[in-house]
Amino acid sequence: MSKTSKEMILLYVFIGLFLLMSLISPSRFLSLENLQSMASQLPELGIVALGMMVVIITGGIDLSITFTAALSGIAGAFILSSGHSPETAGTAAMLLIIKAVLVTLITALICGSINGFLISYIGVSPILVTLGTMTLFEGLSVWLTKGGAISGFPEQYQWMGNGSLLFIPVPLLIFIALAILTEILLERTAWGRSVYMYGCNPVATHFSGINIKRVVLFVYLYAATLAGVAALIMISRYNSAKVDYGSSYLLQSVAIVVLGGTNIAGGYGKVIGTVIAVGIVQVLSSGLNLIGVNRFIVDVTMGALLIAVLLLNHFINVREQRKEVKRRQQKTSISV
Repeated sequence: MSKTSKEMILLYVFIGLFLLMSLISPSRFLSLENLQSMASQLPELGIVALGMMVVIITGGIDLSITFTAALSGIAGAFILSSGHSPETAGTAAMLLIIKAVLVTLITALICGSINGFLISYIGVSPILVTLGTMTLFEGLSVWLTKGGAISGFPEQYQWMGNGSLLFIPVPLLIFIALAILTEILLERTAWGRSVYMYGCNPVATHFSGINIKRVVLFVYLYAATLAGVAALIMISRYNSAKVDYGSSYLLQSVAIVVLGGTNIAGGYGKVIGTVIAVGIVQVLSSGLNLIGVNRFIVDVTMGALLIAVLLLNHFINVREQRKEVKRRQQKTSISV
């Protein structure tokens, strides 16, 4: 069984769970309202997970990604609320929204550049850097908001988080577009190939002539950009910004990335695996909640599923390694 079969296994798990939930509660789970609700909730976590996946492929981790989203969302919310009034409409409202989007993304890029610079150019461990910046960004967010929420946005801005096109939620369309973009960047560009090479062997990548510092810097910038986009969707959906919005996505995103088949040590990871894993988590969470399962049991079920898939992937890797050893031994015996 090849490595690519990890994604196929996940797809079977997703289809099985979807069918199971459909059979248990068809009238509620398959209702248009529930399907649209799942499609609206999934993108925020999915976008954060895509950013985390790119980082983990390099063998690193970004513990600050959710607070990057929180801080950048708060920065954008200040622009939206301070420039908004009941008379703000039409072109004025659109200009205010564009300004807020730019401020949000620029703030996210600043956060990502701090992480990227300290990790790639200074050489500090990713877990230590992002642990420190996580605390820094959280502290700044609390200081700016005084622990409260920022609200009062133009009505037009709610479309990004709550609108739909042809019954498809706008956040889902954004998530699909970013998943395709991430796939293209990783699989079809020199930067993407360098990311995989660095994750497999940083020393060999360096001696091959690749500027590994720039590669790693762009990885954290890209992850921060995705966090900024997730923040734009979150503050639009809630029509406010607060420091703890999306804070639960940190461990969930790591779990999803690993569940999606990405090697936690770096060097391997597929966008499709992460996308399917996000779908599994969303279907499981929504389905169990609909049938009245206690929230703590939902967490236990998700944890058990993650462990089961990890064990399965481990056994697949062990079997592949044994096959490779046998092939090498056969080649050696033939040559002798």
